[in-house]
Amino acid sequence: MTALPDPRTGWGLPALGALPRTADLEPLVTRVLAPNPSPMTLDGTNTYVVGAPGNGQAVLVDPGPDDAAHLAAVEAALGARGARCVAVLVTHHHGDHAEAALPWGQRFGAPVAAGSPAVAGPGGRVLEPGERLSLAGTAIDVVATPGHTADHLAFRLESGAVLVGDHVLGRGTSVVTHPEGDVVAYLESLRRVHDLGPSALYCGHGPELTEDPGAVLDFYLAHRAQREQQLLDALAAGAATVDQLVATVYAQVPREVWPAAAQSTRATLDKLAVEGRVVLGPAERVRTA
Repeated sequence: MTALPDPRTGWGLPALGALPRTADLEPLVTRVLAPNPSPMTLDGTNTYVVGAPGNGQAVLVDPGPDDAAHLAAVEAALGARGARCVAVLVTHHHGDHAEAALPWGQRFGAPVAAGSPAVAGPGGRVLEPGERLSLAGTAIDVVATPGHTADHLAFRLESGAVLVGDHVLGRGTSVVTHPEGDVVAYLESLRRVHDLGPSALYCGHGPELTEDPGAVLDFYLAHRAQREQQLLDALAAGAATVDQLVATVYAQVPREVWPAAAQSTRATLDKLAVEGRVVLGPAERVRTA
């Protein structure tokens, strides 16, 4: 099966490893890249400093790892804006996004807010989808984007840009983790973000997507549909376990990301099983229904 064309291919995006440590993306937003690159985090985690220029306040979105060098870079970005941190927002509980939330919230004297009480902490706030936050001289809308994880949120800015966490990546496609992920919810979330008509997607990992965000979301939806068909085709050709499916469907993908591919495969098989298209057996055996 021919790979779907990725609309980002000709956009002139920075090469992997070439993202600047700090970048002003628009008047409301500065991105600070954490020094935690890996096959799963791409260039590293993007921390976003958000606030109206000259307001003297800012919000941190996804502080990322509790790393001294990263903290210094974030504090420098706050200083360049003449701003103090008044809140820490987190898209989801994975450590590469949330580890620094509570310690940095304490350092800045700022409350932490997230979709999970465990991330928000005892003095924090659990965010409700659809609410509007008035912070740092601007408005931030909370958007439910479950799928990658159950507690995943996105944040829409007044400019129309959406901070999407791990829901959409600047490069490649996102993993729907298993068993905590949900492919049906993920697809609904992609459509929900698409319906917002975002002016830009500011991703948890990789470069910002500004040229045609809607086309990227369309590609993500089409990619998921293609993966489902590839799994069904592989089963019809004789694959009978998750490992065999991953080896077949992801044969052209570096083996270092196969464990993540296996997570997405399990999550997709759960969806297909609910739809009555496959039957899941013991020892991760699978067959068509």
